[in-house]
Formats: sequence, structure tokens, C-alpha cells
Amino acid sequence: MRYNQLGKTGLFVSEICLGTMTFHGGTDRWQAIGRVEQGDADRLIETALAAGVNFIDTADVYSEGNSERMLGQSLKNLGVRRESVVIATKAFGVMGAGPNDRGASRGHLMDAVKASLDRLGTDHIDLYQVHGFDAVTPIDETLRALDDLVSEGLIRYIGCSNWPAWHIMKGVGIAERQGWNRIASLQAYYSIAGRDIEREIVPLLKDQGLGLMVWSPLAGGLLSGKFSRHGGPNDSRRTVFDFPPVNLDRAWNVVDAMRGIADRHGVSVARVALAWVLGKPHVTTLIVGAKTVEQLEDNLAATTLALTGDDIAALDAVSALAPEYPGWMLAFQGAARVPQPFTPRVGS
Repeated sequence: MRYNQLGKTGLFVSEICLGTMTFHGGTDRWQAIGRVEQGDADRLIETALAAGVNFIDTADVYSEGNSERMLGQSLKNLGVRRESVVIATKAFGVMGAGPNDRGASRGHLMDAVKASLDRLGTDHIDLYQVHGFDAVTPIDETLRALDDLVSEGLIRYIGCSNWPAWHIMKGVGIAERQGWNRIASLQAYYSIAGRDIEREIVPLLKDQGLGLMVWSPLAGGLLSGKFSRHGGPNDSRRTVFDFPPVNLDRAWNVVDAMRGIADRHGVSVARVALAWVLGKPHVTTLIVGAKTVEQLEDNLAATTLALTGDDIAALDAVSALAPEYPGWMLAFQGAARVPQPFTPRVGS
């Protein structure tokens, strides 16, 4: 297991992060995502920790708070030292019937963090992330509240999730101008079948030194190897909860290419999909959720799969993004502005 620096912080996290969205099941769509009970959650966490994972991600909205409760109980059941795990959770989604039981306002975040701490059974959260873009709350209100929570010792680092590039940059700029704790990381959807963040977000993360936590690297199970252009299992999560959106024509070409590579390496298609994401230098960690220990072990094994240069070139080509403005114009106009390689002058 490799450990990567989270953005510009001094915190190191494992390249695989255990996601807990499958815990409990709750109601409605959470039933389709996963119904992992406490005993199985304990075994999943124990397996992940034994493999070197030190990073676990959850959110208050997952199964109406029950995912956080089960995570906290598992760590207690397993006797895990609090200092040995990095716990990340998120707030933004609907957590009650009231108009203020949601969003990224100061009031909601102050209430939400204390509720999460209680459910997790801990006195601090290592990485506290705003789970979505709030079009109502001024971003300086959100950032000031998060900075205060760091000062109070309730959270240690600040992250965001599912924010557009311009909003992330605005947040970074305001925090630096005000002397507040800066955003350390972004949690975003990224997979070989969904490379959209490479257009604007990845260049921003590189420029500003933010970490990238990848959610749904298997595109909601579409890249697990169970699906093809001819169909898939009727009882799977992807069949019941068709999310995240994917261009299926493009995705099936990717799956076909991965299947051939998987056969040559003697591994699962899922392992190839995860290894492709892990190989990208802008990725800090990828979040894997599992329903069984066997599934988790296969995902963890992606860290040891060495794709060849030809494998990567083939996968990059079949999954390449279509040209989009202004990207193609930047490439066209910038061709003459590429720094020339240094050539030492040699006298005659």
C-alpha cells in the first residue's frame, strides 16, 4: 500500500480509501446501494486495515446517518486506535424536514459536525468535506464556519466534494486572502468511463496543490466486469440505481478493451479499471466500497497490478475525451508557446 500526501497538508493517506456507503442500507435508494450489517462491516474494516488502508470515508447522509454510526461502532468493536485511522465525513445533504437541515450554511455545518461526531463516537473528524455546491450560501460564510471548526479542534482538515472548478478556485482564493484554513482536497467522480474532470478540474488541482479523492471509480459497478453491451445482472446496484450517468456506447468500448487486458493479466475487469485510475498522477486516493470481503480483497489487489505501457496507451485511447471548447482552442493557440528543450551551447 502506498501513502500519498493529501494536497499541501502534512497528512498522508492510503492510496485506497474504504468507502462506507454500503453500510446499513437505510431506506429508499440506500437499500440498492448496500445493506451491510454490523458484523460484515467489522470484517470489511478489519480486512482493509490489515491491507494497510488507513483512510475511511463516510457521510452524514449515507443511510440517514447509520453509516457513520456503524463505522464508529466497528472501530470500537475492533479496538482500533483513533490515531491509526484517518476518518473523513461530509455534510450538505438533507438530514431533516426543516429548511435549514441541509446545505453549507454556518448554522447547518455547526449542527451537522456535532451530530456526526456523536454518531462516529469520536472527538474530532480528520477531513470534513462539504458534500455539494450550495448555490444559496455565500462561500465565505461556509469557509469561515469551517475555519472556526478547525480552531475549535472539532475538525482538522477541510475538503469539498462535487464542486465546479470555478467555485473551488474561488474558495481557495478567499481562504488565502482571509488567512483561513485552505481547502485540502476535492472528492469527485472519476473513472475510465467518466474522465470529465480532466478538462478543468484536474489542471486546477495540480496548479493549486489540492488532493483528489475519487468516488465511484467503477462507475457504480458498470465497470465491475458483470456488465457488457449485452446486459448484466438484474439484481445489481447499477440495474436498480442507474448512477452515475455514463455514455454507454463509449463505456462498452472501454469494457471490451479492459476485458482483453484483464484476461492477459489473469485478473478481474474491475481490477484493471481501478489500476488505471491509480496510475494517474493527479489521484491521491480512490474510494472503494464493498458488500463482501471477497469483493474488497479483489479491489485492494489493484494496488499490485502493473499495467504495461501498451495497456495504458490502449485504455487511454479508447476512453479519450472528445475535443471540447475551449480545450481544443487552447491547444491550437498554445502550440507555439511550448517551452523549448534546453540545449547547451558548445563552442567550436
